[in-house]
Amino acid sequence: MKNPVYWVVLAGISIALIQQGLPVRSQGESQSDNKQMDNITIRQGETLFLSCSQGDFVTHTAWLNRSSILYAGEDKWSVDPRVSLVTLNQDEFTIKIEDVDLTDEGQYICAVQTSSRPRTTSVHIIVQVPPKIVNLSKDLVVNEGSNVTLMCLANGKPEPAIGWRMLSPSDDSLSSDSEVLEIPFISRYRAGVYECTASNDIAVDTQTVELTVNYPPSVSDGRDVGVTLGQRGVLQCEADAVPEADFEWYRDDRRIFNGFDGIEIEDAGAFSKLTFFNVSEADYGNYTCVAMNKLGSANTSIILYEIIEPTSSTLLQAETASVLEMTSSDLEQTAFENDLLEGPGAVQDGNSGTSTVFTPTCLLLIVLLQLLLKF
Repeated sequence: MKNPVYWVVLAGISIALIQQGLPVRSQGESQSDNKQMDNITIRQGETLFLSCSQGDFVTHTAWLNRSSILYAGEDKWSVDPRVSLVTLNQDEFTIKIEDVDLTDEGQYICAVQTSSRPRTTSVHIIVQVPPKIVNLSKDLVVNEGSNVTLMCLANGKPEPAIGWRMLSPSDDSLSSDSEVLEIPFISRYRAGVYECTASNDIAVDTQTVELTVNYPPSVSDGRDVGVTLGQRGVLQCEADAVPEADFEWYRDDRRIFNGFDGIEIEDAGAFSKLTFFNVSEADYGNYTCVAMNKLGSANTSIILYEIIEPTSSTLLQAETASVLEMTSSDLEQTAFENDLLEGPGAVQDGNSGTSTVFTPTCLLLIVLLQLLLKF
């Protein structure tokens, strides 16, 4: 009986002849049996099982990968620890390759030597690789009006499809079905999180890029504030800007600092407050809020004006004036009603006319007396 290496070499020669399309003959001049199995598709990282049938009168057998021998019978020739023998008997010869990688892709051949002739079974292994984004634009900070290009590259098998979309805030109008997303003359409203998606038949990989757009401040119109003398007054200023604005307060051309004359300045994000804890006559006037960042500045004016609370005397004057606004027709109507109540004898001579004038005059005095009693 010949050495096992002889049969391995014979199997290798047979494989070379098969690949060249030439007939293979054994020592008995009979043509070898060559079988092509359907392709096997497997995902990267899975375990691959390779099996071929033995049949009767098998003397030697081997599994080969392209030009290298993996197993010759029970003897392992491969130095790859992922390759191992599963089954070897009269009916089956099976090996396995764990944690399959893209480098394992290709043709595998099971060579069997029977007592009469060699037989080969070949199969092509296709390794599918899930997509993986390997090159992505970094987070960007740009100024408003700049041209922006976002890039996303990915590997995978089958080759992945790559796309971009604006994730937050969501905007379906801003998307791309390619590796590149172009945003010309970017505005502040295009700032946000952008998502790159790479997908194939195996899986989907996503990564995000945050895009920050800087722009100069814009200040909301200031609202004038009325405060009573001696009370607490607050002036507020709001600015929209990226990066956030710094605030300064001015009275005329003089800058106001925190703690100056009992005034407190408090900044919180987009807001600034100027607080007077005890408003004096000198505090009334025009104030200017200035918001600024590295791209520019904006300002607004706010007036602090006095509200005068009504006193007892002013209330009395107002109510007295209201009573005195009664028209002469109202008084004449009252006098006419009194004449009716007194009857025909009420008007007898010139002196009796005093009774018709005296009655509404008394009513006016009574009203004035009641107002005085209130205070």
